[in-house]
Amino acid sequence: MWSDVVDLRDFYTSSLGYVARRGIGRRLRDMWPDMENQRLLGLGYATPFLGSFLGKAERVMAMMPAAQGVLPWPPEGPNATALVEESDLPLPDLSVDRVLLVHALEHAEAVRPFLREVWRVMASSGRLIIVVPNRRGIWARIDSTPFGHGHPYTAGQISRLLRDNLFTPIRTRSALFIPPFAWRLWLSSAGAWEQAGERWFNRFAGVVMIEAGKQIYAPTAVRAVSVKAIRRRPQPAIGMGHPAPG
Repeated sequence: MWSDVVDLRDFYTSSLGYVARRGIGRRLRDMWPDMENQRLLGLGYATPFLGSFLGKAERVMAMMPAAQGVLPWPPEGPNATALVEESDLPLPDLSVDRVLLVHALEHAEAVRPFLREVWRVMASSGRLIIVVPNRRGIWARIDSTPFGHGHPYTAGQISRLLRDNLFTPIRTRSALFIPPFAWRLWLSSAGAWEQAGERWFNRFAGVVMIEAGKQIYAPTAVRAVSVKAIRRRPQPAIGMGHPAPG
């Protein structure tokens, strides 16, 4: 079951959400420091982490699943979000260089078709980063944040899932070592928590982040995109919530 887009927005505007955005965002920038001439797609609710790539990547866009809802983004400039079906992305084959999944895989109703669709739209040399709640971490056990919803994973489980769906895991990172409580003293020391956790408690991080490349040498059952799918226009965000009924 997907989280509601308004609840996700409200979390990331809270003090604890700001700490989560900063901790995960720093890891993402370390993993993808150079985005020049790259087309970046965020799937799920990735917009809190896409802003730092604006003006650096060739193009940045966000797609949000219909069951979650959609909000306009970025706050300034033309809207770059669209409402989509998770297993039928309105993009041509090989059309994006980087894909970021946040609040996505753990909620997907059909995980394998979803990953195969991501595989289809990625360029041959493309890269994927998946951010998911860590099954061993405390964030996955408390439902007061979005990371306490959906299906959590260990790094090993994600790696096997990626290999089974024609991706090659490249490297693993972790983030969110601070306990998920909005206590002022703890939040003010979030940087120290991250440094200590990365060194000594890596297995118990709040989220697992895995970067993977696309396998192009193995036989695939990925369907060819239809002309209808290519021509379909994404439904843009309307107002500040779910799209208006057609």
